[in-house]
Amino acid sequence: MGPETRKSYHHELKELKQMVEEMGDLASQAISLAIESLVELDEEKIEKVKDLDRKIYAYDRHIERNGLRLIALQAPVAKDLRTIGTCLKIITDLDRIGRYSEDIVNVSKRMIGKEHMKKLVSIPHMADMTIDMVDMAVDSFMEEDESYIEEIYENEEGVDALYDEIFREVLTYMIEDSSKISMGTQYVLVIRYLERIADHACNIAERVVYMETGEMVDHEIADEEEEIEKAQEDLRYKE
Repeated sequence: MGPETRKSYHHELKELKQMVEEMGDLASQAISLAIESLVELDEEKIEKVKDLDRKIYAYDRHIERNGLRLIALQAPVAKDLRTIGTCLKIITDLDRIGRYSEDIVNVSKRMIGKEHMKKLVSIPHMADMTIDMVDMAVDSFMEEDESYIEEIYENEEGVDALYDEIFREVLTYMIEDSSKISMGTQYVLVIRYLERIADHACNIAERVVYMETGEMVDHEIADEEEEIEKAQEDLRYKE
């Protein structure tokens, strides 16, 4: 590969990463607008999120085509190959985040004309936490810095804890007043979508670790392995 070809190749690789960053920005916007549409039951914001989801999907297709073309024409190896492969994996997560945002506005649409059972505070807070996770994961990718992953994992634990808290609160309302079951079910759907978005942010961070180190990371498997090791230690201690 000559100097000019190499220069063009690195320029295209940089553009590919920038497109992933732009797609990540759209995904974060979609989450934020989706929650605003829920809080305000705003039909205009519902449509904006649907438009964002279409744009996110367009980015997904465009990045995939360009990434595969780079692999076919430039035959990248080592870190460059992992970077392109990571791009192709990350866009799948970002596309799913866009779809979950649309799922949230579908909930908003079903609730148009109704009143919330209480002022929504915890759900927007949970959304803010997931947006922070997505932003950190994309920053990790752009900066090629795998160290973000620990903070992202910590935030995921906070999201999971908030999910449990909100679920218990909503369940209490539903038990005390059966007329709130329908609306409560919609809230549960929303927090489930947010929890899944947080999982996708973790996926992105894990892809970055692989891109930088060549090692695969899966925190759920790691957690299970730690539990197994602890159980084995307990058994040895008892023996």
